[in-house]
Amino acid sequence: MMLPEPATLPVARYRDSLRWLTRAMRRHPLLLGTALVTGLLAAAAALVPVYAMGWIVDAAVAGRPATDIVGPAAVLGAAALAAGVLAGIGSYAITRLGETTVAVLREDVVRDVLLLPAGATEAGGRGDVLSRVGDDIARITRAGGDVIPTVLAAVLLVVVSLGSLFGVDPVLGLAGLLTLPLYAAALRWYLPRSAPLYARERAAAGARSEALVSTLHGRETVHAYGMEAARLDDIRVASERSRTLSISVFRLLLGFVGRANLAEFCGMAVLFVAGFVRFTSGDVSIGGVTAAILLFHRLFTPFGAILFLFDEMQSAGAAMNRLVGIVRMPRSSRPATARPTGRDLAVEDVRFAYGPGDDVLHGVSFTVPAGTRLALVGASGAGKTTAALIAAGALAPHHGGVRLGRAPLPELGDEQMRSRIALLSQDVHVVAGPVIDDLRLADPDADEPTIWKALETVGADAWVRALPAGLHTAVGAHHHRLTAAQRQQIALARLVLTDPDVAILDEATAEAGSAGALALERSALAATEGRTTLIVAHRLTQAATADAVAVMAAGRIVETGTHESLLARGGIYARQWAAWRGEPDDAGIPHPDPPAH
Repeated sequence: MMLPEPATLPVARYRDSLRWLTRAMRRHPLLLGTALVTGLLAAAAALVPVYAMGWIVDAAVAGRPATDIVGPAAVLGAAALAAGVLAGIGSYAITRLGETTVAVLREDVVRDVLLLPAGATEAGGRGDVLSRVGDDIARITRAGGDVIPTVLAAVLLVVVSLGSLFGVDPVLGLAGLLTLPLYAAALRWYLPRSAPLYARERAAAGARSEALVSTLHGRETVHAYGMEAARLDDIRVASERSRTLSISVFRLLLGFVGRANLAEFCGMAVLFVAGFVRFTSGDVSIGGVTAAILLFHRLFTPFGAILFLFDEMQSAGAAMNRLVGIVRMPRSSRPATARPTGRDLAVEDVRFAYGPGDDVLHGVSFTVPAGTRLALVGASGAGKTTAALIAAGALAPHHGGVRLGRAPLPELGDEQMRSRIALLSQDVHVVAGPVIDDLRLADPDADEPTIWKALETVGADAWVRALPAGLHTAVGAHHHRLTAAQRQQIALARLVLTDPDVAILDEATAEAGSAGALALERSALAATEGRTTLIVAHRLTQAATADAVAVMAAGRIVETGTHESLLARGGIYARQWAAWRGEPDDAGIPHPDPPAH
């Protein structure tokens, strides 16, 4: 069984990510300069023992007294101390720079994800988004704190060591450079194969997260339809694909390490031969040859560190591409070019499809006069939620449009549209922390009396006062747990604090259960009092209290009118109402099971 390739959010190219990283690091020139200068000095200090060893060899060959070693020994101690201090300062500077840059990237990604249109996140899948802001950020954070300081120190040591090798003897330096084509060949073999493989590995991780998240999020549906085995099979397939790609990545890395080891062996062999020739010809002392060989051998440690961390670097690079892909997505912040002259909401001949040949709405039109409530009812899949999202401006119709107070919704601009239209769904999230902080998401400047008034409006003040610390009680994960009805009341209180002209409730009382549904419906009525309100009705009792009802079927409006007029008409709505109440229809057949919507 093969899972389909997910339609993910965009992924940046490596050069785009490098360009973003360069701009971000240039904002902190002091940290960047400190890291580079101290790294170079630390690398130079680390080479002092190599030169000292060459001097000692020459001293031993020349028969110098043992007391002559005291001076070099003191130099070695001072060099070791200086190398340690400089390496510590450089590591701190580059770690601070890396973590600062990662923090900026994290904030930019989360901000841009929150500003993405609903259609973009739905097309990419929640798993793809969560894997980017979760696992990908974690990989880059780990790289910023551990990998980048180690790699930078290794690169600087390689540069200084190669320069010192030429300082000992240009011919020996050239002999050492003859092995670089072998390293280059290893990289040319590895890089073209590794970059796509790491990108596929990160994408597979997103697909695995999507399979897990979608299953956990819809666990009630999974249980209701007995889909546990099928969903577990999907998760297993996604996990096996991710595991297979991880194994392929490791095998590729082993091939690269083997080729690098061959380059090291050849380099040592060439240096031994060249050193023997230079020594026998009298051009270089035995101490100089020793220093040159040690300098080349010294390269094995930084090269090994780079190779050992290449897996982390490639993985972090692939994660960086996925995050920069979000940051680089074009943002169309629409300015306001019109202001509404009223609070009536009109949906005019709207057509919409989520994909080619997948039409959901077919010429839907309805009007919600200012200050009134319109309920959308219909069976599951009728298009009610899609129509509500278009009315809220969360989705753009393919044909037709939406007007608020005679002004087309796109002409209101993003900021004005968000302040005038509020969308509340049944999937309510409460941010972990004090209740008052959660409510202030709607109005950061709201004082406690204003917040209490909003809670009283929706009937939530009593149970909030009963909390251990009242408004300052921490709720959410690992804190005080709120019921589904309480979370909905918090969301309705946020609606009151936002004070929009239009409220759109997408089954906002669906999670309350039978016991709390009536109270929550009263809360919704109070929160939307005097507002232009569109309700996607989960319970037909909501439709009964609305000023008008629109019945949808197969993406069309098939009936409109008041609750009483639709009952008198005896059409689809009347039959749904009878089924909801458990009454027999005209044929005398009872409907004990009410429809889902």
